[in-house]
Amino acid sequence: MSLAVANQYAKALMEVVARPGALLAPEAALGQLESFSEVLAGAPELKSVMLSPAVSRDDKRRALRRVGGLLGLDNLILNFLDVIATRRRVSLFALITAAFRAQLDERNGVVRAQVAAARGLDEAQKTELATALARVTGKQVLCDYTVDPSLVGGLSVKIGSTVYDGSVQGQLDGLRRRLAGTV
Repeated sequence: MSLAVANQYAKALMEVVARPGALLAPEAALGQLESFSEVLAGAPELKSVMLSPAVSRDDKRRALRRVGGLLGLDNLILNFLDVIATRRRVSLFALITAAFRAQLDERNGVVRAQVAAARGLDEAQKTELATALARVTGKQVLCDYTVDPSLVGGLSVKIGSTVYDGSVQGQLDGLRRRLAGTV
């Protein structure tokens, strides 16, 4: 339910910023949402103010304007944040930001991949992997890399709900399943 609500808020904002002649580009809107999200995550007192039903709407609005001024947020984003606070959806803000990012990626023909490698990859390997994934998906691929020594060797890639497992551990697990099925 909360993901559906977050998607609706993200879609509404996307419709506004993606219109021809919009004063705020979708990429800039995402950057501002992410800036506010970082502040909200790192300032428990601000989060408490925004989540508390005991804090008046005017006090929340003043807090948003103050933080927004410090961050240089556009009035459109400030108004969007005010709507979120007024409708008591601040707890969904991280989901809303992620949904907006996903919608922007879709509009731009981008997919995001989580890559886990047994050891760090050099730039040439990262470029080669991104190129291969772009061929497979038909889209530009942005990779987020992590090192996972438990993979033993190789790597594992997750794009959406699809996992490409080229790790030694994955191959050993597959062999173990095949052997267990034949015994």
